[in-house]
Formats: sequence, C-alpha cells, structure tokens
Amino acid sequence: MIKKTFSASIVMLLAASCGLIVANLYYAQPLVALISKDLNMAPAAAGLLVTMSQAGYGLGLLFVVPTGDMFENRRLIIAITALGIISLLSAAFSQNSAQFIAASFIIGIGSVAVQIIIPYAASIAPQEIQGRVVGYVMSGLLLGVMLARPFASIVTEFSSWHYIFIISAAVLTLLMAVLFKMMPERRPQASMGYGALLASMGKMFVTMPVLRRRALYQASLFCAFSLFWTVAPMYFMSDAYGMTQGHIAIFGLVGAAGVIAAPIAGRIADKGVTQFKSAMAIITAGFGLLLPHFAGGQGMAEVLLLAACAVVLDFGAIASQVMGQRVIFSLGAQYRSRVNGVYMGAFFAGGAAGSALGGYVYASYGFYAAMWTGFAMPVLAFLYLLTEPKELYAKKDI
Repeated sequence: MIKKTFSASIVMLLAASCGLIVANLYYAQPLVALISKDLNMAPAAAGLLVTMSQAGYGLGLLFVVPTGDMFENRRLIIAITALGIISLLSAAFSQNSAQFIAASFIIGIGSVAVQIIIPYAASIAPQEIQGRVVGYVMSGLLLGVMLARPFASIVTEFSSWHYIFIISAAVLTLLMAVLFKMMPERRPQASMGYGALLASMGKMFVTMPVLRRRALYQASLFCAFSLFWTVAPMYFMSDAYGMTQGHIAIFGLVGAAGVIAAPIAGRIADKGVTQFKSAMAIITAGFGLLLPHFAGGQGMAEVLLLAACAVVLDFGAIASQVMGQRVIFSLGAQYRSRVNGVYMGAFFAGGAAGSALGGYVYASYGFYAAMWTGFAMPVLAFLYLLTEPKELYAKKDI
C-alpha cells in the first residue's frame, strides 16, 4: 500500500540512503592495521575486524531481508538502520577487540537495510520505468561501496579511526528522520509466518529458473569482481610497484567510473531483458579481465590497462546485476524481498569465494594466474547462458 506519490526526489533519497548505509561495511577495511594495533589484537586475527561485518551481512540477507515481504517497509528500514547506528557507536567507543568484533557483526546486519530498499524502490516505481529506478538506486549503493574506503582513509588521516564511525552514526541518524518524513509507506500482503517465509526461499531457487539463472550468473561475475579487487591492491603494494594506500585509493576512485553502467542498464532493461543483452554484459566483464595481459608486465602500460580493466569489469558486472534485478522483481510483487534475498545471497557467496580464491592463487602462482582465474568466471557464466531456453523471458513485463 502506497500513500504518497512516487517522485524523482524519492528515488534520489533511496539512492543516497543505499550509499550511506552500505558504506558502513567497508569503512574498516583500509583501517585494519590501525584498529587492530589500538585494540591490542593479534595480527593473525586482524582479518576478523572485516570478516565479521561480512558474516553479519550474509546472515541478514537470509534472515532479515525476507521480512520485507511481511512488514511495512518504511518502518522496517528505519528500525534496521537504527540498529546500525547503535552498532556504529559501539564500534567507535570499543575498548577491546571483542567489543569491536561484536559491533562489526551487528553493523553487517544493520547494513542489509539496503537490500530492502532496492525491492521497495521497484515496488513503488511505475512498471514502465522500474529498471531505470532500480539502476539509479543501485548507482547510489555502488558509489557507497567504492567511496567508503578512500573516505575512511581521509578522515583517519586528519583525526583517528574512531571518528569515521561517529560521523556515519550522525549521518544515519539524520537520514532516519528524512526517511520517516519522505518515504511512502508500503504494506505487503503478508500471507505466511516467518518460518514459512524463510522456507519458501529455498523453494523459489529450485522452482524459479529465471531466479536461479540470474543468481548464478551474478555469483560468477561478482566472484570475478571480488577476485580482481582483492588481487590488484596486493599486486600494486608488492615489490612490483610499491604503491601506498593513497595510490590504491586513487585507483579505487578510477574504478568507480563503472558505476555509470547502473542507470544505463536500467534503461535498457525497461525495454526488455533478452539473452543477447545479458550476454553482452557478461562478455564486457570478461573482456575487461583480458586487458592487463596486453601490457606484458610493462610498467605504466600495465597500470593504465589495469585501470581500464577496473572500469570495464565493473561496467559489465553492474550492468548484469541491474538487468538481473529488473527480471527478478518482475516475477511478483508479493515476494520481491525474498527473491532479492536469494539473488543477493548468491551474489554475496560468489564475492566471498572470489576474494578467497584470488588471495590463494595470487600467493601460490602469481598475479596473472589470478587474473586468468578471474576470467574463467564470466566464461562459465556465458556458457551457462547459452543453455538458456528462448522462452525464458517471454513474459511481457520482464
């Protein structure tokens, strides 16, 4: 049920909200060394500072996001955001590593509000521009992902790591007030209890071929995406280049240019998603991973081609993601949060696998072996796409 009129200002608000909320998952990543030192944490365990927020986010996708199909969405989003604010303040004032790790876990859960906002945006948008709206909202989310790390580094450069969490908590408190005032209400037609709601997600993955395929396509592409963004900074900071965190931050900002794919893909998806359009997005991502090989390990040429790889890979992966969400949100308004939970759960699992795989292959066989491993992921997605039945997107509103 929607009581207020859909407008461009609402879309801008939802896009900004996604960026500001999801950024909380990434603020700690460039600060791990500082935080672990201040909290007297063993170097071998420092990775938990980031891992626990990712674990909380993953569990939130499975157990919190589906409730968007049960509860009024505006109040649900605000409640989850409030939980995030409390956990940010707990992280900021942590006295020991255990407190920070626990706060990180809850930060992850609080960040899943973005995965309720995205299907919410699709629900309040007119059908003919649904893909465009999802694209714009995804642009905000992706900018938050890309800009969080350099922003955290800049704030810490001039103050301390505590302040990035305090600043974010203050911004989200203001955001909650704006969301409460401006967001239209949406009351889903709940027809089952929480247990049945969760059980239905597994059934959807099995019985909805469109959802299953889109989830697996995107898991493969995000595996490649995460592999690249795990390995490239390690390569640049190695003896091959000896770059600093500041240089890595600049490289990340260059890669953020791929975010322009989201609204473009949304407009394309509104005209109908086809096997050909999906194939072009996957091919684009794969082509990006081939670019660095043309440099032959030659200094500046390699750096420039890696920057081009970042943009092209991001463009292809993001375009595929937006088209995928346009498709799954067209399957039925009554279970948009659940299908998004399944879709993003696969997406998240692919990303986690890519980071782990990339680190292992890079350490064992070198940078270019890792890049070939990343290239294999869109190849697998493309081969799976070739088996797609022609009638899969026959439905007119997909």
